[in-house]
Amino acid sequence: MNQASDSPAVSVVVPLYNEEENVPLLQAELTRALNGLDYEIVFVDDGSIDRTADRIAPGPRIQLVHFSANAGQSAALYAGLRNARGATAVLIDGDLQNDPADIPKLLSEIERGADLVCGYRAQRKDTFVKRVTSRVANFVRSRFTKDGVRDTGCTLKAMRRECIGALVPFKGMHRFIPALVKGAGYRLVEIPVNHRPRKFGQSKYGLGNRALRATIDMFGVRWLLSRQLNYKSRSTKT
Repeated sequence: MNQASDSPAVSVVVPLYNEEENVPLLQAELTRALNGLDYEIVFVDDGSIDRTADRIAPGPRIQLVHFSANAGQSAALYAGLRNARGATAVLIDGDLQNDPADIPKLLSEIERGADLVCGYRAQRKDTFVKRVTSRVANFVRSRFTKDGVRDTGCTLKAMRRECIGALVPFKGMHRFIPALVKGAGYRLVEIPVNHRPRKFGQSKYGLGNRALRATIDMFGVRWLLSRQLNYKSRSTKT
């Protein structure tokens, strides 16, 4: 097919912030990885101040969501998911560190019955400090929220459309997607994925702008999960 149907099988959501050098390469890699599938790509330009949006090649499979100002990764992912039309949504970073070639592996796990598939970076291509701080943060978060996920910082994920309803829009939501989805009763699996060094641009997220906010968010998510409604209904004839 030359274009996505009104309800494509797969929607790939890509948050972007000042990735003008990366986005043309990423779009080409996504096109190759998704060849043969009924898909769309939802790019969310999170208030970039460079030429990121201009570097996206338009087409019938492409959606472009513009933010007037930078709102953060969680907002970009949530907006992309709300605009996605596919039965399965795939999340992937816009910096080329996630490998689009891994997407078919995630989709295979969905076909085998998983509701949410989380990639984990078995061999991270980041600085030593970033790897260590991320490992500590993942250890604490996983045990506190009981999501059982070793690498929630890996954006590469695939989920059934129904799982989107389990997400609560707040700043920092992207770190707790597995906890929210698992807490809603969906089945979650993890698979190893490729991770690549950043070629262009700079990381937008560091220890200083993550540690305190992530800790506060963790307590909030734990409270939210403890307060979830849990009931089963049975229809009766009248």
